[in-house]
Order: sequence, then structure tokens, then C-alpha cells
Amino acid sequence: MKTDGLPSSHPPAGQGPTSITSPDHPAPPLAAPGAAPTPTPSGPTPSPAPGARDEIRVEGVSKTYASRKVVDNVSLEIRKGEIVGLLGPNGAGKTTTFYMVVGLIKPDSGTIWYNNRDIAQRSMYQRARMGIGYLPQEASVFRKLTVQQNIELILENLPISPQEQKERLERLLEDLDIARIRHSMGYSLSGGERRRVEIARALAAEPSFILLDEPFAGVDPIAVQDIQSIILQLQKKGLGLLITDHNVRETLAIVDRAYIMNLGRILVAGTAEFVAHDETARKFYLGDRFRLDQIEKDVL
Repeated sequence: MKTDGLPSSHPPAGQGPTSITSPDHPAPPLAAPGAAPTPTPSGPTPSPAPGARDEIRVEGVSKTYASRKVVDNVSLEIRKGEIVGLLGPNGAGKTTTFYMVVGLIKPDSGTIWYNNRDIAQRSMYQRARMGIGYLPQEASVFRKLTVQQNIELILENLPISPQEQKERLERLLEDLDIARIRHSMGYSLSGGERRRVEIARALAAEPSFILLDEPFAGVDPIAVQDIQSIILQLQKKGLGLLITDHNVRETLAIVDRAYIMNLGRILVAGTAEFVAHDETARKFYLGDRFRLDQIEKDVL
């Protein structure tokens, strides 16, 4: 795996056979055809202790289907207060990796640390109770319920008082700018409005992390900008966010770091700018003509 040499206070996660190396621990070459050799940084890169409370840390997860290893010893991490992208071409293994973090798929091997616990075999429901929210790609708004009812449905199942439910509802409606459509039916919402309601539902349990599956899918360009702004606002509130999306330009424009997968492994990892200019990433995924859109986060 290629990395951008981030400082030791903010190192990318290790990647098994493709991990960041030190002079004392050189990594073996990648077995995946076409993958670039891993460079050796000038100094050691200490890793935080597994399971720290301010991160989700994936270590060496693998998954095999019908003798085909679709995810091969992948490691990554998401810290609170940062946006991380998980990207790659079709068949790269990114969706399977993402679903293992969500809890929809259990890894054959490896660990997923959160709050000092290995949650690799925990269900999505259990992870949600622990503070890991999930925004699915598929529409999750109930079409025959109003916007308010869609959010209330989540709040009513939380261990909070009716008064807290009401206060949280109003806060979500205000924060997501959907108070004006609170009585609109689900079937009448535009793609952008639906996405806002879905994000409100994901935030109802006040998670520490949110995993977003194709958040920019099925919405128009203006709505994409709105969703980018919402994601950046969530980051400012201290949430950690993991995004997987086929809209590469829109995703890289807002992430702090990105992992590019190919053939079941992490091919390149680093800042958005590093990934966008990396020759290996451009050869296998981005293309020679790819240009990174820069967004001034402070003005959103």
C-alpha cells in the first residue's frame, strides 16, 4: 500500500502484508497483480492502542466467497472528528469491507475494534446501540408516513423520555433544515429532501460514528452540495464518518483521508490530495484526467 507519509500523530492504519513499514518491520511485497510495492517511511509510525474510544479500527479482516477471497487482510481506521473515504473500482472489495464495518457481513478473520471491544461478530443492531450509525444506500424513508413520523419512529424506540424525544425531534428538524416539510409525506420528497430525512433518522440515536453508503446517489448536483455541507457540519460536531460512494470527485472533495481498494486489498491510502495525484491510484482507478475539486470547509 502506498501512503503519503502522514506524521506519526496521525498515521494511516496498517494493512497486513500491505502495511506501512518501519526499518525494523519491512512489509513483504503485494501478492495482488498490478499493485505497487510499499514504500518505507523514514521513521517508525506508532499505532494507537486497539479499541481506543475515539476510533473504529479494522485490523486484518478477510472474506471469502466460494473459494474467492474478495477481501484480503484489510486494515483501516476512522477517528472521531474526521471524514474517511473507502473507494475503488467495481469488484475491488470495498462494499464487502464497508458492510463488515457496518455489521451486515461478518469477516472470516480479523478484528474490528470499538470502545475497547472486538465487535467483528456483533450485529448491526448491537453496533447501533454502541454508537455506530448507518445510512444505507437504499431509500429508508417510509413513503406513507410524514417526515416527522419517520423520525419519531426511531425516537420512540430509544431509552429516552417523551420530553427528550420531543426536544431531539425539533433539534433534528432544525439542524437538517427539514422543519418546513415536517408534515410532508415520504412519497412526496425530492431526492435531496429524502436524503436529509434519512440522515436525521441516522442521527436520532446520537451516534459517535456514521457509516454512509452512497450518500450522493440518486440526487441532483445542488443536493449533492447540500449533503456535502451536512457531512462537514457533522464532522465539526465531532462525529467520525466513513463514506463509500461511486461519486469519487464529490467524495474526495470533503474527506480528510481516503483508502483506495483494488483486488481485495488497500492499494493506496492518504490525504485526498495525495490520493488524487498518486500514479498508482490514477492508473488503476481515477484515470489520467482526474482532477480534485477543492472545497473550502470553513465556509460551508
